[in-house]
Amino acid sequence: MTIQNVAIIGLGLLGGSIGLAVREHLPDVSTTGYDRDDAVQAKARELGLADRITEIAAEAVRDADLVILCVPVGAMEEAAREISDHLPGGAIVSDVGSSKESVAKALARALPEATIIPAHPVAGTEQSGPEAGFASLFTNRWCILTPPEGTDEAAVAALSDFWTGLGANIEIMDAEHHDLVLAVTSHIPHLIAYTIVGTASDLEEVTRGEVIKYSAGGFRDFTRIAASDPVMWRDVFLNNRGAVLEMLGRFTEDLTALQRAIRSGDGETLHELFSRTRAIRRAVIEEGQDDERPDFGREDHG
Repeated sequence: MTIQNVAIIGLGLLGGSIGLAVREHLPDVSTTGYDRDDAVQAKARELGLADRITEIAAEAVRDADLVILCVPVGAMEEAAREISDHLPGGAIVSDVGSSKESVAKALARALPEATIIPAHPVAGTEQSGPEAGFASLFTNRWCILTPPEGTDEAAVAALSDFWTGLGANIEIMDAEHHDLVLAVTSHIPHLIAYTIVGTASDLEEVTRGEVIKYSAGGFRDFTRIAASDPVMWRDVFLNNRGAVLEMLGRFTEDLTALQRAIRSGDGETLHELFSRTRAIRRAVIEEGQDDERPDFGREDHG
């Protein structure tokens, strides 16, 4: 099974990056793009995010071997229903959402006869919109596939080959396990970032101007995460609430223990924790998932 025609539904950061990456890395694969926002459609045409941009979703999927839904997870079912009567037989339907159990259920409800393989390319930036896309977004990043039990192995292999062709590394896992892992590595960090930036902006003793002017590296990096697309992250938390609440409970317990150590002057506990987490940071760099240069390789250190 080979993928020759890809329909990209939603042309923001991820959808646009897929289109650009296909053009650069898989020149024999054709792409058709659709976005329900007329302004995004126009910008996608201007930027050449796909070989062809259509005005209706049905036209985008008409000849597709692979349909990738690049919409917020809360909009997956509606987007799938929009194409349900026009999907070619045998086409693979996938997505790029950050929660997988809810997406799998939503797509199964909307497309009960389709070959559905949920996917999550663990890549992105705090930017959003069609202008934010770039072809190298998936290079050396993980793309996690969560095929339901009984999925055609040839279809899984074809989707794996597609993402590998875009430069990604492939991992296959159970959807429930994916959601738990991502709650720890992505969702809770975003929740913390949104919270700390919100807390800083609400402090009566510190002016908003001072918060912005004297942002040290740590707070500044929280603001980068907290600048992420609010619609996307609202939907992630609502659709992965079980795993998020479980991990948030664990985090709250650990935070309480840290408060206790600070209050009691327990430097040994603090040093042990900080040493352990420093080792994790080194492992992230060794895995090639971040830049070890000072200030995360930023050219502007100001």
